[in-house]
Amino acid sequence: MSRRRIGFWYRFAAVLCKPPLVVLLKRDWRGMENIPAAGGFITVVNHNSHVDPVAYGHFQYNTGRVPRFLAKSGLFKKGFVGAAMRGTGQIPVYRESSDALSAFRAAIEAVERGECVAFYPEGTLTRDPGLWPMAGKTGAARVALQTRCPVIPVAQWGANLLLPPYAKKPNILPRKTHHVLAGPPVDLSRFYDHEMTPELLKEATEVIMAAITAQLEIIRGEKAPETPYDPKLVRIEQRRRATHTDRAEQQHALGKQGQEEGQST
Repeated sequence: MSRRRIGFWYRFAAVLCKPPLVVLLKRDWRGMENIPAAGGFITVVNHNSHVDPVAYGHFQYNTGRVPRFLAKSGLFKKGFVGAAMRGTGQIPVYRESSDALSAFRAAIEAVERGECVAFYPEGTLTRDPGLWPMAGKTGAARVALQTRCPVIPVAQWGANLLLPPYAKKPNILPRKTHHVLAGPPVDLSRFYDHEMTPELLKEATEVIMAAITAQLEIIRGEKAPETPYDPKLVRIEQRRRATHTDRAEQQHALGKQGQEEGQST
Protein backbone atom coordinates (compact mmCIF):
# COMPACT_ATOMS: atom_id res chain seq x y z
CA MET A 1 0.00 0.00 0.00
CA SER A 2 1.46 3.34 -0.99
CA ARG A 3 1.26 6.37 1.25
CA ARG A 4 -1.30 8.03 -1.00
CA ARG A 5 -3.81 5.32 0.02
CA ILE A 6 -3.40 5.84 3.76
CA GLY A 7 -6.47 8.08 3.86
CA PHE A 8 -7.73 11.09 5.78
CA TRP A 9 -8.40 9.48 9.15
CA TYR A 10 -4.99 7.85 9.45
CA ARG A 11 -3.28 11.08 8.43
CA PHE A 12 -5.40 12.96 10.96
CA ALA A 13 -4.41 10.47 13.69
CA ALA A 14 -0.76 10.91 12.68
CA VAL A 15 -1.03 14.69 12.98
CA LEU A 16 -2.39 14.27 16.52
CA CYS A 17 -0.10 11.50 17.76
CA LYS A 18 3.28 11.94 16.11
CA PRO A 19 4.36 15.25 17.74
CA PRO A 20 4.04 14.02 21.36
CA LEU A 21 5.63 10.69 20.43
CA VAL A 22 8.62 12.45 18.88
CA VAL A 23 8.99 14.58 22.03
CA LEU A 24 8.63 11.71 24.49
CA LEU A 25 10.49 8.91 22.70
CA LYS A 26 13.73 8.65 20.80
CA ARG A 27 13.65 6.03 18.05
CA ASP A 28 15.76 2.98 17.31
CA TRP A 29 13.81 1.33 14.52
CA ARG A 30 15.23 -1.58 12.57
CA GLY A 31 13.98 -4.19 10.14
CA MET A 32 11.74 -2.04 7.94
CA GLU A 33 13.18 -3.93 4.97
CA ASN A 34 11.26 -6.99 6.22
CA ILE A 35 7.90 -5.22 5.86
CA PRO A 36 6.36 -6.37 2.54
CA ALA A 37 6.08 -3.60 -0.03
CA ALA A 38 2.84 -5.02 -1.44
CA GLY A 39 0.23 -7.65 -0.67
CA GLY A 40 -1.53 -8.64 2.51
CA PHE A 41 0.44 -9.67 5.58
CA ILE A 42 0.28 -9.96 9.36
CA THR A 43 2.50 -8.40 11.97
CA VAL A 44 2.69 -10.07 15.38
CA VAL A 45 3.83 -7.73 18.13
CA ASN A 46 4.70 -8.06 21.83
CA HIS A 47 2.76 -5.94 24.32
CA ASN A 48 4.34 -4.45 27.44
CA SER A 49 2.78 -0.98 27.85
CA HIS A 50 -0.52 0.78 27.24
CA VAL A 51 1.53 3.24 25.17
CA ASP A 52 3.09 0.71 22.82
CA PRO A 53 0.16 0.36 20.36
CA VAL A 54 0.56 4.04 19.50
CA ALA A 55 4.37 3.83 19.50
CA TYR A 56 4.34 0.72 17.32
CA GLY A 57 1.69 2.33 15.12
CA HIS A 58 4.12 5.21 14.54
CA PHE A 59 6.77 2.76 13.35
CA GLN A 60 4.36 0.92 11.09
CA TYR A 61 2.92 4.16 9.68
CA ASN A 62 6.42 5.27 8.69
CA THR A 63 6.88 2.09 6.63
CA GLY A 64 4.00 3.19 4.40
CA ARG A 65 2.02 0.04 5.29
CA VAL A 66 -0.38 1.25 7.97
CA PRO A 67 -1.58 -1.35 10.49
CA ARG A 68 -5.16 -2.48 10.92
CA PHE A 69 -5.54 -3.42 14.58
CA LEU A 70 -8.14 -5.81 15.94
CA ALA A 71 -10.49 -4.13 18.43
CA LYS A 72 -13.80 -4.84 20.16
CA SER A 73 -16.68 -4.43 17.74
CA GLY A 74 -18.51 -2.16 20.21
CA LEU A 75 -15.91 0.58 19.69
CA PHE A 76 -17.05 0.99 16.10
CA LYS A 77 -20.68 1.86 16.79
CA LYS A 78 -20.96 5.43 18.08
CA GLY A 79 -19.41 8.88 18.25
CA PHE A 80 -15.99 10.20 17.31
CA VAL A 81 -14.16 7.04 18.40
CA GLY A 82 -16.40 4.91 16.22
CA ALA A 83 -15.90 7.22 13.25
CA ALA A 84 -12.13 7.17 13.75
CA MET A 85 -12.03 3.38 14.09
CA ARG A 86 -14.05 2.93 10.92
CA GLY A 87 -12.19 5.66 9.08
CA THR A 88 -8.76 4.21 9.82
CA GLY A 89 -9.91 0.75 8.76
CA GLN A 90 -9.45 -1.00 12.09
CA ILE A 91 -10.77 -4.55 12.35
CA PRO A 92 -13.84 -5.26 14.51
CA VAL A 93 -13.64 -8.49 16.49
CA TYR A 94 -17.03 -10.13 16.97
CA ARG A 95 -16.49 -11.80 20.32
CA GLU A 96 -20.02 -13.17 20.43
CA SER A 97 -19.25 -15.57 17.57
CA SER A 98 -19.30 -19.25 18.50
CA ASP A 99 -16.96 -20.06 15.61
CA ALA A 100 -13.40 -19.17 16.59
CA LEU A 101 -12.31 -18.64 13.00
CA SER A 102 -15.30 -16.54 11.95
CA ALA A 103 -14.48 -14.17 14.82
CA PHE A 104 -11.53 -13.11 12.64
CA ARG A 105 -13.36 -13.05 9.31
CA ALA A 106 -12.81 -9.30 8.94
CA ALA A 107 -9.07 -9.78 9.50
CA ILE A 108 -8.97 -12.52 6.88
CA GLU A 109 -10.81 -10.31 4.42
CA ALA A 110 -8.42 -7.41 5.12
CA VAL A 111 -5.37 -9.60 4.45
CA GLU A 112 -6.95 -10.87 1.24
CA ARG A 113 -7.50 -7.23 0.18
CA GLY A 114 -3.78 -6.61 0.60
CA GLU A 115 -3.85 -4.94 4.01
CA CYS A 116 -1.44 -5.15 6.97
CA VAL A 117 -3.23 -6.63 9.99
CA ALA A 118 -1.50 -6.19 13.35
CA PHE A 119 -1.97 -8.83 16.05
CA TYR A 120 -1.03 -8.69 19.71
CA PRO A 121 -1.02 -12.49 20.10
CA GLU A 122 -0.62 -12.37 23.88
CA GLY A 123 -4.08 -10.80 24.01
CA THR A 124 -3.17 -8.47 26.88
CA LEU A 125 -0.20 -6.79 28.55
CA THR A 126 2.47 -9.32 29.42
CA ARG A 127 2.41 -10.58 32.98
CA ASP A 128 5.85 -12.12 32.72
CA PRO A 129 7.95 -10.72 35.61
CA GLY A 130 10.74 -9.84 33.16
CA LEU A 131 8.31 -8.42 30.57
CA TRP A 132 9.11 -11.13 28.04
CA PRO A 133 6.36 -12.30 25.66
CA MET A 134 3.90 -14.72 27.21
CA ALA A 135 2.32 -17.78 25.66
CA GLY A 136 0.18 -16.56 22.78
CA LYS A 137 -3.41 -17.04 21.71
CA THR A 138 -4.11 -18.76 18.41
CA GLY A 139 -5.89 -15.98 16.47
CA ALA A 140 -2.87 -14.84 14.47
CA ALA A 141 -1.99 -18.44 13.58
CA ARG A 142 -5.58 -19.08 12.43
CA VAL A 143 -5.56 -16.11 10.07
CA ALA A 144 -2.03 -16.86 8.86
CA LEU A 145 -2.82 -20.47 8.01
CA GLN A 146 -6.12 -19.56 6.42
CA THR A 147 -4.56 -16.91 4.13
CA ARG A 148 -0.96 -18.23 3.91
CA CYS A 149 0.21 -14.62 4.09
CA PRO A 150 3.62 -13.47 5.40
CA VAL A 151 3.81 -13.24 9.19
CA ILE A 152 6.29 -10.58 10.34
CA PRO A 153 7.49 -10.85 13.98
CA VAL A 154 7.93 -7.43 15.56
CA ALA A 155 9.52 -6.86 18.97
CA GLN A 156 9.46 -3.55 20.80
CA TRP A 157 10.99 -2.22 23.99
CA GLY A 158 11.03 1.23 25.56
CA ALA A 159 7.40 2.32 25.74
CA ASN A 160 7.28 0.19 28.90
CA LEU A 161 9.97 2.43 30.40
CA LEU A 162 7.86 5.49 29.62
CA LEU A 163 4.70 3.90 31.04
CA PRO A 164 5.27 0.58 32.82
CA PRO A 165 2.51 -2.04 32.65
CA TYR A 166 -0.52 -1.06 34.75
CA ALA A 167 1.18 2.16 35.91
CA LYS A 168 -0.94 5.32 36.08
CA LYS A 169 1.80 7.93 35.73
CA PRO A 170 4.49 8.05 33.00
CA ASN A 171 8.21 8.35 33.64
CA ILE A 172 8.88 11.21 31.25
CA LEU A 173 12.47 12.00 32.22
CA PRO A 174 15.00 11.08 31.15
CA ARG A 175 13.70 10.69 27.60
CA LYS A 176 13.25 7.03 26.69
CA THR A 177 14.15 5.21 23.46
CA HIS A 178 11.57 3.15 21.63
CA HIS A 179 13.35 0.15 20.12
CA VAL A 180 11.59 -1.78 17.35
CA LEU A 181 12.98 -4.73 15.43
CA ALA A 182 10.96 -6.35 12.65
CA GLY A 183 12.27 -9.78 11.70
CA PRO A 184 11.99 -11.87 8.55
CA PRO A 185 8.73 -13.73 7.90
CA VAL A 186 7.99 -16.69 10.14
CA ASP A 187 8.07 -19.97 8.22
CA LEU A 188 4.74 -21.70 8.84
CA SER A 189 4.76 -23.76 5.65
CA ARG A 190 4.98 -27.06 7.53
CA PHE A 191 1.53 -26.37 8.95
CA TYR A 192 -0.12 -25.89 5.55
CA ASP A 193 -2.45 -28.52 4.10
CA HIS A 194 -3.29 -29.90 7.54
CA GLU A 195 -6.49 -29.74 9.52
CA MET A 196 -6.44 -26.76 11.88
CA THR A 197 -6.73 -28.76 15.08
CA PRO A 198 -6.15 -27.14 18.48
CA GLU A 199 -2.82 -28.95 18.69
CA LEU A 200 -1.64 -27.67 15.31
CA LEU A 201 -2.73 -24.10 16.09
CA LYS A 202 -0.96 -24.24 19.44
CA GLU A 203 2.26 -25.42 17.80
CA ALA A 204 2.07 -22.74 15.09
CA THR A 205 1.45 -20.10 17.76
CA GLU A 206 4.50 -21.28 19.70
CA VAL A 207 6.60 -20.83 16.55
CA ILE A 208 5.23 -17.31 16.12
CA MET A 209 5.88 -16.36 19.75
CA ALA A 210 9.40 -17.79 19.59
CA ALA A 211 10.12 -15.54 16.60
CA ILE A 212 8.91 -12.44 18.46
CA THR A 213 10.95 -13.41 21.51
CA ALA A 214 14.08 -13.92 19.38
CA GLN A 215 13.78 -10.34 18.08
CA LEU A 216 13.33 -9.03 21.63
CA GLU A 217 16.43 -10.93 22.78
CA ILE A 218 18.41 -9.02 20.13
CA ILE A 219 17.02 -5.69 21.32
CA ARG A 220 17.64 -6.39 24.99
CA GLY A 221 20.92 -8.26 24.55
CA GLU A 222 19.89 -11.07 26.87
CA LYS A 223 18.17 -14.44 26.78
CA ALA A 224 14.52 -14.96 27.57
CA PRO A 225 13.38 -17.73 29.94
CA GLU A 226 13.30 -21.13 28.26
CA THR A 227 9.62 -21.59 29.06
CA PRO A 228 7.29 -18.67 28.24
CA TYR A 229 5.07 -17.40 31.02
CA ASP A 230 1.61 -18.96 30.61
CA PRO A 231 -1.21 -17.25 32.56
CA LYS A 232 -3.43 -20.32 32.28
CA LEU A 233 -0.83 -22.58 33.87
CA VAL A 234 -0.14 -19.99 36.55
CA ARG A 235 -3.86 -19.79 37.43
CA ILE A 236 -4.09 -23.58 37.57
CA GLU A 237 -1.09 -23.73 39.91
CA GLN A 238 -2.52 -20.95 42.08
CA ARG A 239 -5.83 -22.82 42.40
CA ARG A 240 -3.98 -26.05 43.20
CA ARG A 241 -1.98 -24.34 45.94
CA ALA A 242 -5.09 -22.63 47.31
CA THR A 243 -6.93 -25.97 47.43
CA HIS A 244 -3.96 -27.62 49.12
CA THR A 245 -3.77 -24.80 51.66
CA ASP A 246 -7.50 -24.99 52.38
CA ARG A 247 -7.31 -28.75 52.92
CA ALA A 248 -4.30 -28.37 55.21
CA GLU A 249 -6.11 -25.73 57.25
CA GLN A 250 -9.21 -27.91 57.48
CA GLN A 251 -7.15 -30.90 58.62
CA HIS A 252 -5.37 -28.73 61.17
CA ALA A 253 -8.69 -27.41 62.46
CA LEU A 254 -10.15 -30.92 62.70
CA GLY A 255 -7.06 -32.16 64.50
CA LYS A 256 -7.19 -29.29 66.95
CA GLN A 257 -10.90 -29.91 67.53
CA GLY A 258 -10.21 -33.58 68.18
CA GLN A 259 -7.53 -32.72 70.73
CA GLU A 260 -9.87 -30.34 72.55
CA GLU A 261 -12.64 -32.93 72.63
CA GLY A 262 -10.19 -35.53 73.97
CA GLN A 263 -9.05 -33.21 76.75
CA SER A 264 -12.64 -32.40 77.73
CA THR A 265 -13.40 -36.08 78.28
